[in-house]
Amino acid sequence: MIAKSQYQMTAADLEVTLALVRGGTLAGASERLGIDASTVFRSLQRLERGLGRPLFERTRSGYVASELAEELAAHAEQVETALEGARASIEAAPSQISGTVRITTTDTLLHGLIAPALLGLRAEHPLLGFELHTGNELASLTRRDADIALRATKRPPQHLVGKPIGAIRVAVYAARRTSLRPGDASTLATADWIAPDDALPEHPSVIWRKRNFPKLMPRYRVNSILSVLELAALGLGVGIVPLFLAEGRKDVVRLSEPLTDCETELWLLTHPEARHLRRVGVVYTHLAQALRLP
Repeated sequence: MIAKSQYQMTAADLEVTLALVRGGTLAGASERLGIDASTVFRSLQRLERGLGRPLFERTRSGYVASELAEELAAHAEQVETALEGARASIEAAPSQISGTVRITTTDTLLHGLIAPALLGLRAEHPLLGFELHTGNELASLTRRDADIALRATKRPPQHLVGKPIGAIRVAVYAARRTSLRPGDASTLATADWIAPDDALPEHPSVIWRKRNFPKLMPRYRVNSILSVLELAALGLGVGIVPLFLAEGRKDVVRLSEPLTDCETELWLLTHPEARHLRRVGVVYTHLAQALRLP
């Protein structure tokens, strides 16, 4: 590549570079920028021709950032932070709070805790919108993939700020019509179990089951705790489920006392800079007050 003399980099160039560093693929970058992948590709080609050097290594799995691309992405993040600060100043003026707040969590926590808690915000802040991402991986709050995270963990990342909501208590549940008797550990050893699959190998319920029933092989494996509950409710077997998800349902019955050595902590997390954005602060404060664990 031959660089054009004194190429003048633009904010748009930085934005494309940052989106590709974060997304890792043309599709990922296009989704972040809200443009099609071919436009991202052409923008990158124009930038690399202007600089006279490649910014990314093309691989089968995606685009791997060079050292220069990482440096440019760091500058782009500074611009992004400055823009967020400017928006925060605007939001601080007396007006209705608007915009989109991105929340990352698991489907279990979304349906069991967050969605009911968000009901209280609709009337008070009708202009707020939400992007709700569910998955077992923690979306990056550092790179601003999300504004707020609700996660079950005993060791929240040190670079984030947050507060513990409380202990997530769990117990063994089965369908209401089950013939199994509550408190009978011997029957649990021969029951059909529903359990997380290899997507959650370190889940406390998996560790507890292997410790107490080392020879037991689950009949059904699923990739979420919400699925454990729904299959148990259908009568397919027994499973370990959080009390906040199962208590109050008429189609399941608790077969054990809460498993104290299977508890974990629930944390509400955000990035220190995002916390000062008015829309994020309002949602964070509301969730901190509204989320309750039995």
